[in-house]
Amino acid sequence: MKNFYRFAFIVSSLLASAPAFAQEAAAAQGSWGGEIRAIAAALAIGLAVIGGASAQGRAAAAANEGIGRNPQSAEKLFTPLILGLALIEFQTIMAFIIAIILATK
Repeated sequence: MKNFYRFAFIVSSLLASAPAFAQEAAAAQGSWGGEIRAIAAALAIGLAVIGGASAQGRAAAAANEGIGRNPQSAEKLFTPLILGLALIEFQTIMAFIIAIILATK
């Protein structure tokens, strides 16, 4: 009978302590997950800004090259250039919004 009580005590101790360990793991995962999300958001917006800036620079350089080779095409290149720059900027702003959502979730 003594072994039964010992076994019952061990089993009840293990079953009672499992939720306590689960809460500690969930709390640790929550704080670590927040740090990972912040790093991911910073990396996402950094890459978006680098990509957007380089794309806008290349687009402007290509437009200036085209205008330099053929000055009469300046009026025809202006609208597509502005439209392309606006779309590149929109993608960068969307990456910023996604990074904010990712960081605050």
